[in-house]
Amino acid sequence: MPHVLTHNLSGGFDFVVAPLVDPSYRPSFPTNSASEGFVLPVAASDLIVSPAQWSSHVVGKISSWIDLDSEDEKLRMDSETALKQEISWASHLSVQACLLPPPKKGCCSNYARSVNQILQGITNMQLWLRLPLVKSGSIENESFDESYDSLSGILYDSWETWNSFRLLCEHHIQLCVALDIQSSLPSINSLLRWFGEPVRAAIIHTDAFLTNARGYPCLSKRHQKLIIAFFDFGFQIVISGSLIHSIPQGRLEVFPANDNDNLGEGAPLTHELKPYLEYVAYLYQRMDPLPEQERFELNYRDFLQAPLQPLMDNLEAQTYETFEKDTVKYNQYQRAVCKALLDRVSDEQASSSNTVLMVVGAGRGPLVRASLQAAEEVGRKIKVYAVEKNPNAVVTLHSLIKLEGWESIVTVISCDMRCWDAPEKADILVSELLGSFGDNELSPECLDGAQRFLKPDGISIPSSYTSYLQPITTTKLYNDVKANKDLAHMETPYVVKLHKVARLAQAQPVFTFHHPEFSPNRSNQRYVKLEFEIPPDTGSTLVHGFAGYFGAVLYGDIYLSIEPSKPTPTMFSWFPIFFPLRTPVYVPSGSHLEVQFWRCCAPAKVWYEWCVTSPITLPVHNVNGRSYWVGL
Repeated sequence: MPHVLTHNLSGGFDFVVAPLVDPSYRPSFPTNSASEGFVLPVAASDLIVSPAQWSSHVVGKISSWIDLDSEDEKLRMDSETALKQEISWASHLSVQACLLPPPKKGCCSNYARSVNQILQGITNMQLWLRLPLVKSGSIENESFDESYDSLSGILYDSWETWNSFRLLCEHHIQLCVALDIQSSLPSINSLLRWFGEPVRAAIIHTDAFLTNARGYPCLSKRHQKLIIAFFDFGFQIVISGSLIHSIPQGRLEVFPANDNDNLGEGAPLTHELKPYLEYVAYLYQRMDPLPEQERFELNYRDFLQAPLQPLMDNLEAQTYETFEKDTVKYNQYQRAVCKALLDRVSDEQASSSNTVLMVVGAGRGPLVRASLQAAEEVGRKIKVYAVEKNPNAVVTLHSLIKLEGWESIVTVISCDMRCWDAPEKADILVSELLGSFGDNELSPECLDGAQRFLKPDGISIPSSYTSYLQPITTTKLYNDVKANKDLAHMETPYVVKLHKVARLAQAQPVFTFHHPEFSPNRSNQRYVKLEFEIPPDTGSTLVHGFAGYFGAVLYGDIYLSIEPSKPTPTMFSWFPIFFPLRTPVYVPSGSHLEVQFWRCCAPAKVWYEWCVTSPITLPVHNVNGRSYWVGL
């Protein structure tokens, strides 16, 4: 083991996947030392390699002969004993992960049961279930791993095997996946399912590499895109097999870096797999650097946050500061105010007309600034009322107005917009009360209360907004919510920067609100039934919940959106919202998913209820707002 580690680490690799026990060992074989007590025939003593090296540089490979669902009772019993012994030894070594062999047959119940038993007793080690990355195709003549022999010639979707296995193991957080990358790949939609699963490693066999004109290894365009996507999701890359390409020996001329089929050609070979490593390293190096917005959001990826309660709670200065940095959002607001002023006041009236503009929910003043800049840009005169209920923000607002010299044109009102008696009617009402789901921070209720001081022909910015819903697979978020072990958390929506998720269908519109809305019979209660068609080439899926988004028309063709098909570029004020399901829903290939959604209103609160009604029926979540509501 020390030699293996030294050779691979000096060859540029970060860790090795290595057997921890003699592969010829079987628990039922008689041992010569039976009288002296049994000693497990381990590959290396824990004294030969330091604990830090075991922990940082070794992933244990569990013996591939193990078959816990074999019809041969002796083999089955041997397998169960050996699996527990090997993982016990790995745990003793402080190995961070063990690679489990793939299930030998379609049935994996006993295998999963034994793994689940083991998972109950380990705390710091992950178990990676090895699976081929295939769907609905025949696995034939796979020479690189004998453990796939039992799958030969049958139609097979490895995701189905994984789903059965993890359900039997109760979505255990330490059960993960290692995917074997084949020379041919399933459809894009089928591949995307895996991005919502706990994949920790992608194993690329040297057989999967193509050969360029000079005899060096390279990957197909599809494989390249897949590996780069794996990098973005933090998957480890494992290179397996032996050198099968005819690599010229000695130092060669280094080819241009933009020739992606000629990597690894410039240095003497110190490790037989070095050409494959260098090619994979090249794919990593050619990834685009993260834009500033993505770097800012890194720490928020898949981190659950409770939605704001802006009417019940006063925001802190740090929260205001974060939102105020979103220049894209305020540029869009400024464009919308420009357009509204031009439509409202003709060039002939520009010098004589004074437009009354009210900013409701003014915060620390960014919308006031955007409105004044818009008026200056289009040469229109405005009078501004800045209405804000947070007394702490009002202090900052007064300071800003004094600093900028706006006292003659801006009046600060320290009051809840729903309670204020305005001295005059407004021509334009500007607000930024939108939440991640559009109406989830009670913009409809607030603007209903504020529109009484808007002229009958007045303009509201935004003029409308629509929420959207999309089914997703997200094992990480589901496990994070489930870890709270109570009903309330499973019925609470969370604001989250979605990252390790699989988006299973196009987002669909849910609720739309228009402003102003002067109808005497208006109601902010809503109900909708949505039916999602998952692309047929995806295969079966598991839905852990729904991602929520919004799109808003500020004025005319000026738009803000976080909906994935038409997002406003580089805007970061809103992350999506996640509505979890108490029980994940299995959607067979070719089936549709039906969800029903309600927006409910009471005198003191607003809440959402939701349920799935096809392909199975689940209980209605958050009945009467028992777990989550937004206070009025």
